[in-house]
Amino acid sequence: MERAVSLVKNKFLIAGFAFLIWMCFFDRYDFATQYGYQKERSKLEYEKEFYTNEIINLEKAIKDVQYNPNEIQRIAREKYKIEKRQRGYLCDI
Repeated sequence: MERAVSLVKNKFLIAGFAFLIWMCFFDRYDFATQYGYQKERSKLEYEKEFYTNEIINLEKAIKDVQYNPNEIQRIAREKYKIEKRQRGYLCDI
């Protein structure tokens, strides 16, 4: 019992404990802030990966359109609703 009382009266232990509490809950970079930063970081990394894949897909589509006339026709049919007739193309817009 005497030892517990002496630990409570120890000013270095109290200061260390107060410092620890301050750093964990009241500091500018407390646990809640760090959690929010990590959550935002993982979200941004996911978005970076998504947009990197989108860029790769778009570059591939651009190359396909440049060198493949069948791809141009497919895009015209799907996006612009252009139908192929016997003598050329007809727009249904």
